[in-house]
Order: sequence, then structure tokens, then C-alpha cells
Amino acid sequence: MEEKRKYPRTELDEPAYVSSGGSIMPCVVRNISREGAAIDVDNPAFVPQHFRLVMARDPSIVHECRVTWIQKNRIGLTFMQIADAVAEPPPS
Repeated sequence: MEEKRKYPRTELDEPAYVSSGGSIMPCVVRNISREGAAIDVDNPAFVPQHFRLVMARDPSIVHECRVTWIQKNRIGLTFMQIADAVAEPPPS
């Protein structure tokens, strides 16, 4: 199968949260790239089309997402803003 992604995905097994409208749902990030990710959830019917993906180990990492596809309990996400590489602070 031909790879169509612009950025390669990194395989993960990281806990995270789907956050929307004041509610949160646990999930597991299975892979991630600059453009998107794939997550596993218990019930995809409760995942909204647009939400924030909050990484459990570092809640300062938040991605604005939209659902691209759903296959059983796995959901493919596209990040609304492409994440930049970790930026160094500008020199003083």
C-alpha cells in the first residue's frame, strides 16, 4: 500500500484524553505525526467531530483535532494546526 502521508507517523502507546465541551474521555494514542494521529477509544460514538487531544503525561501538549476516519475503536485524526518542531526560545 502506498504511503500518502507527508510526515511519517511514530508508533506510540501513550495515554491521553479527548476533551470537548467540558467533558473528557480517556484514550490511547497509537501513532502520531506533525499532521495527525490515531487513537483508540472505548466507544467512538461518544467522540465529537472536533475536539482537543490532551496528552496525559504532559497536559501542556494539546492538539486541536478533527476526526478523519473511524474503524472499530480506532479513530484517525487530523490536527487543525500542524505542530511545529520543538522550538528553541529566541536568544536574549
